[in-house]
Amino acid sequence: MPLAHRLYGNTLVLAPSGRLDHDNCEAFREEMAPHLERSAREGTPIVLDLSGLEYVSSAGLRCFMLAAKQAKAQNSRIVIASMQPVVGEIFQIARFNLVFEAYPKVRDALAALSPAAAAAFDQG
Repeated sequence: MPLAHRLYGNTLVLAPSGRLDHDNCEAFREEMAPHLERSAREGTPIVLDLSGLEYVSSAGLRCFMLAAKQAKAQNSRIVIASMQPVVGEIFQIARFNLVFEAYPKVRDALAALSPAAAAAFDQG
């Protein structure tokens, strides 16, 4: 699964797209690994921009949970932004809205994590 990424100030935005399910969960985890390592090493928080994610299965939710546990163990932070309605409903049914901080837009998440990141986002 391709995982687009962009750095805004000291905050990393990762944007999975398509479907996250049993077929591509391992590829997602492999793509996430270097970003989680960087987050731990540099103290860089991560925003998962889910605007391009069309569907997430229970296997995909497990991938998110494992990433969140790893980030927490390494004193890092992952938040969610821009969920499509279907994905948001799945998160709510699975009660993942209690696991992750979720924001309506990427900019909102950046502003909550770092004023410098929000400023960098505003500059383009």
